Amino acid sequence: MGSDDNRHMTTPYSLDGAAPLAHWGVIRAQGADAAAFLHGQLTNDFALLDTSHARLAGYCSAKGRLLASFIGWKRSEDEVLLVCSADLLAPTLKRLSMFVLRAKCKLSDTSAQWRLLGLAGPSATALLSQAAPAAVWSKTEHEGADVIRLPDAAGTTRYLWAAPIEAAPPALPALDADAWRWGEVASGVVTIEAATVDQFVPQMLNYELLGGVDFKKGCYPGQEVVARSQYRGTIKRRTFLFESDGAAVAGQDVFHSADPGQPAGKVANAVPRPSGTEGSGLLAEIKLAAMNEGTLHLGSADGPLLRQIEMPYQVAVEAVN
Repeated sequence: MGSDDNRHMTTPYSLDGAAPLAHWGVIRAQGADAAAFLHGQLTNDFALLDTSHARLAGYCSAKGRLLASFIGWKRSEDEVLLVCSADLLAPTLKRLSMFVLRAKCKLSDTSAQWRLLGLAGPSATALLSQAAPAAVWSKTEHEGADVIRLPDAAGTTRYLWAAPIEAAPPALPALDADAWRWGEVASGVVTIEAATVDQFVPQMLNYELLGGVDFKKGCYPGQEVVARSQYRGTIKRRTFLFESDGAAVAGQDVFHSADPGQPAGKVANAVPRPSGTEGSGLLAEIKLAAMNEGTLHLGSADGPLLRQIEMPYQVAVEAVN
C-alpha cells in the first residue's frame, strides 16, 4: 500500500451543475447565546466565527468519538445554521438540546425551510460570478442564498448553496445526486452518517488537517481525548481514499490480507459508480500499520480489493508501529 501504488481519483461522473442535497438536514441555533453555546459543544471555534466564513466541526461523545459532523455558518449575530447528515439529525438535535439549559439559544430542525443544493464545476462558478467564494470555507451571498466554498473534488470547484425554500434554484444543469456524492468522497472530507456514529476520533478522519478542530479553544465534550491524541502522538489510524470493484457501504469493515482475524479499518463514506458499472469510491479509516505492505479488502481478507487513490491533501503516516 505504499505511495508508489497511489493513483489519481477517476471521475466517472460529470461534476458540473447543481444537485439537491436530500441527504443533508439543517439545524438552526437561534438566540443571543447561539454561537457561544455551539462553541462549548463542537470541536471548532464558533465564538470568533464571522458572517463571511463557515466551519467544519464535529460533535463528540465524552470519549472523544464523533456523534455527528457539521458545516456551520453564522447568518447573523444570533443565528447559526448547522448542516449534517439527515439520517442522524433527530438524535443529534435531541442530544444537543439537553445541554442548552439556561443558555439563550433555541435549537430546531429547519430542514423543511431550506433548499440545499450542491453546485459544482465551471457553470456554477460562472453563474456565481463575483459572488463565488474564493477560499475554502469562505461564505458569500448570491441573490438571497448563502454560498460556501467547499474543498475541491478531483480538481473541480464545489459550493454549498443554501436559501429559504421559496427561493428559486439557480439556472444550472442538473447534477446527479450520486455524482455529487462521488465528489464528496473525492474531496477527502468525511461526513458522519448514522452507520458511523461513535466510531471515530476526529483525527482518525483527518479533521484537524481540514481545519475542523481548534486546539486553542476551551472545553467541549471529548476535548481531553482529542487533545491527548494530538499531543501524545497516539494517532495510529487515518482516513484514505480508495476505489474498489466491490459495493462498499458506510460502516463496513476493511480487512488486511495478512490479518484476516480482525478488521484493519472501517468504511466512512462510500458511493457507487454510475449505473451499469460495478464498484465504489470510498473513504476508509485504516490502521497506519496496515498501509505499508499487503493489500486491503472489503468485508473480509478475501473480499473485493481496495485500490488506494492519492488524497487531495497531505496525510502524515508517521505512527505506523
